Amino acid sequence: MTGCSGFKGSWLSIWLTTLGAKVVGYALKPPSEPAMFRTCSIDKHIISIEDDVRDEAALMAAFRTYKPDIVFHLAAQPLVRYSYLEPKETFETNVMGTVNVLEAARSTETVQSIVVIRACFIP
Repeated sequence: MTGCSGFKGSWLSIWLTTLGAKVVGYALKPPSEPAMFRTCSIDKHIISIEDDVRDEAALMAAFRTYKPDIVFHLAAQPLVRYSYLEPKETFETNVMGTVNVLEAARSTETVQSIVVIRACFIP
């Protein structure tokens, strides 16, 4: 799962682990303080990789290592005001990050399904 340190990703991590899934999370550091990810100690219940979906090589390496069956892609830069200040970073994260996740999934034989959650702004 990408974006596990955000609000939606934290909740999805909790639900999936409660249902017995082995969750591998791939995300940046939690975006705020306090952060649900830290408050609920989610990193103690999942395998947590702190990295950026814009780093295609690192993302590919994580897919090769953990061989996911299902991919939930929630990583995004969703803040509208921030996107006006940093439009290139927002575009790279939201568009190319998604391309990187889809390419990593496409090149991983174990992947059976991909769920892409998009609630982000692209300036």
